[in-house]
Order: sequence, then structure tokens, then C-alpha cells
Amino acid sequence: MRLLLVHPSALMYSEIFLRLEPLGLERVAGAARAAGHQVRVVDLQVLGVRRLREEVRSFRPEALGISLNYLANIPEAIALAKRVKQEVPGCFVFLGGHSVSFVAEEVLRQAEGAVDAVVRGEGEPAVAPLLRAVRDGGVDEVPGIVTVRGRGPAPLMLHGIDEPLPARDLMRARRRYFIGELDPCASIEFTRGCPWDCSFCSAWTFYGRSYRKASPEAAAEDLARIREPNVFIVDDVAFIRPEHGDAIAAEVERRGIRKRYYLETRADVLLRHPEVFERWARLGLRYMFLGMEAIDAEGLDLYRKRVSPDENFKALQTARRLGIKVAINLIVDPAWDAEQFRVVREFALAVPEIVHFTVMTPYPGTEIWHTESRRLTTRDYRLFDIQHAVVPTTLPLDRFYEELVRTQAVINRKHLGLRTAFGAARVLGRNLLHGQTNFARMLWKFNQVYNPRRQFADHARPVRYELPLPQRIDVGDRRQLYVHTRGAAQGAPSRRTPD
Repeated sequence: MRLLLVHPSALMYSEIFLRLEPLGLERVAGAARAAGHQVRVVDLQVLGVRRLREEVRSFRPEALGISLNYLANIPEAIALAKRVKQEVPGCFVFLGGHSVSFVAEEVLRQAEGAVDAVVRGEGEPAVAPLLRAVRDGGVDEVPGIVTVRGRGPAPLMLHGIDEPLPARDLMRARRRYFIGELDPCASIEFTRGCPWDCSFCSAWTFYGRSYRKASPEAAAEDLARIREPNVFIVDDVAFIRPEHGDAIAAEVERRGIRKRYYLETRADVLLRHPEVFERWARLGLRYMFLGMEAIDAEGLDLYRKRVSPDENFKALQTARRLGIKVAINLIVDPAWDAEQFRVVREFALAVPEIVHFTVMTPYPGTEIWHTESRRLTTRDYRLFDIQHAVVPTTLPLDRFYEELVRTQAVINRKHLGLRTAFGAARVLGRNLLHGQTNFARMLWKFNQVYNPRRQFADHARPVRYELPLPQRIDVGDRRQLYVHTRGAAQGAPSRRTPD
């Protein structure tokens, strides 16, 4: 079959700080191509809608798959589905991805026939059986598939993540992907899943708290295929198992692969295994993202981080010693008043690290979705982007955004002021010398994107599609939150019972 895969447009946060290669979509493309299908990919983060129209008219897809890892893209995806259905009436349209897996039935109803199915769970084991069923019949029996008629068998999970290989060759404008100064930057996956259970996160509920590792040989082989000089390791928490990180490092050393790396991890993992991160620093690890989330014990307990403020600060010291630059994430609680914003600004200015801010947002699939969602002030999908407040704020909403942007702007100036101008200029010059302008654009775009009047005005836009409220469940039974269960692996017998 002719399959066209689409990634929606960039969200507010990624307009400035990063634009990541859609690795999950590339892996789904790889699985479909391995099954003998013709596949094309359009990433609207880097290509315009006009390019998508051209592909639809020239390729005439028999199936269209839209990736929905972010709730905020759901209205766009529905609109795209309707346009493609008008252009190619017989095209089978399906959605897949992390966020839509938790709201599949509701999105199907909202699409009013423009979407034929939603893939819940991992896309790689589902895409080939789905396309075969589209051709031969029996879509309702495909594991993980949801239609207006209901759910099919439970979604399958990959036994291992060595395959399918990502179809990176299908991506156009690869030089448009970057993260910070790592420009251009590809992405790679060494592990999948997270064993922790933070209340604000849905990674553990999506994967049923499972954790899988790529073999060191496959990880190094995939890394060797990447042409970009910079690589973002997309694991939710890198190097949880030190022996796995060491084994991949040994393969990288043996092959003589030289890249610059960016990864995400936790403070306690870094403190337990600093020798692994030190080894990777010698291999080119330059940046590390630490989700501190809060600077006090009360905030850490609220988000169930299972780490102390002291551990977080020790981790920062360890990273400094290793020569790894750290980007810290802090969660902005809508309950903050002006004084709490001031305290956070003082902290952010007192440490040398980059500090990013995300707004506490109850997402479907998270535990706080079931404890906080009844307090929602809006259900506009587009505002669920961790840059807008969707629950009541202590400050008037316009004042909240003023304090939020003021805090972000102070941090932005800290890293672009006179003290850091020389370093930024050196990086900027190096990137421009190689024809890379993503980092340069990021430096000067902040005030255009982060604007309190714009963010406040976003709440007044007409709303066509609203996020549904959750069904009442007992969050004490964690399994009720899961998309995947460990008993449903690729190759295992499918089950007819709902997940």
C-alpha cells in the first residue's frame, strides 16, 4: 500500500529551544517499509502545509497516519484528516502516538468520520497488521486498534527495541533539527520506558512501567549510520543500568564514533553512577537535561520525584565536575504568587546552569489528570502545551503570564548577556560557518514567542475541539492507568478484553 506519515506542526516551546527529529514516526515508517509498503513522510515542523498538499496529490496515499505525541496538535490533526479525506476519499486515515492513546474514543467522535482508527500504544508492531487489515478486511481485530465500533485486542509491545530501524532517509530538511547549540542534531533511542511513577508524567503509564534496552551492538550500529555531528539520546532516563551504558560506550569506542551528545537523566541516577557519565563525557557528552521539577522538598513530594533537594544540588556539582553543561527544568505551579516567582528567579540567577520552566499541566495518562482535571479552567487541546495555565491561578491570569514571562526573560538574558556573549558568538560562528541557522534564530526569537499578551489572548480563541474529562477510576490501582500491559508483547496471543 501507499502510506503517507505526517508529523504535525511545532509547538510553542519548540519554536525556540529545540526541533527534534520525529524518531518514533521514522521507526513506524521503517516497520511499514519492511512489510513491503511504499512509504513517504512529511514533517510539518520543518515543511509547510503546501508540501503536504503536493505529496497528497502526487502520491495519492491509500493510508494516512498522523503522529500525535502532543495533545495540543489534536485539532490540527483532525483538520488535516478532513482535508485529505476530501482530496482522496478512499484514503484510510489513522492517528497514533503517546497522547492520543489516552483519548482515542473521544478523538474519533470529534473527528466525525474523518479518522477511521486510532492506534493505542506502540506503533511499530501495529502498523503492518493494520495496513494488511485495511487491504484485506478485519481492522477491528488488529491489536491496539480503536474504531468508532470500539476497541480491538490489547495493544502489542515490542519484545526488544533493536528493530525496526528508523527510516531516516525518508526525512527531508534534516538540517532543520536541533536542540540548543547542537545544530543540526539527530535523535537516537537506547532504552524505552521508565520505572519511576512521577505523578505529572505519563511515560510510565503508557508503557506499564516496563523498561527495555537496545543491544549495545544495535545501538552503536544505529549511531554509526547517523550523519549529523550531534545526537540527542531520547531515553526518558539515560543510563539507569550502568552496565548497559558502559556496554554501548565500549562499542562506540571500538568503532571510533565521534559525536556530541545531549541526554536526559535524573539526579539520583547521575549520583549513583557518575563513572558512566564521565566515560560518555570523554565520548562527547556535552549537555544533560535534569528534571529537578522543584527546588524544595514540598514540591518534590508533590510530584513524587523520590529525590531530595540535596541530591539535586549534588548532581549539579557532579555534572560541573565532569564538564557537562546542565539544563534544569522546574515546574511552575499555577498556585504560585509573585513572591514564589521571585524566589525561583533568584535561584535561577544564582546557579550557572540553564533553567527552563514548564507549567504544571494535568495530562490524560498522568495521575494528576485524575486528581486535578475537575479543576480545569479550559479544555482547549491547544493550551495543553506546558506553556499555558489550564487550572486556576492564584494570581489573575494575565498577571500570572506576566510573572512567568518575566521569569523566563530573566533567565534568557542571563545566558545571552555580556558574560556569555563570547561563548554564544563562538558557537554561533561555528554553526553559521556550516550553514546552520537554527541556533541563531533561537537567540533572537524569544520576545516574539514568549509574550504574556499572546499567551493570555490564546485563552479567548474560539474552541471547536475540547479535551474530554476522565472517567472516574481508583488511581490506587495503577494498572487502570496503563496503555500497555506486560503480558501483551509482539508475537504473544492477542486478547479481546479491554486494557
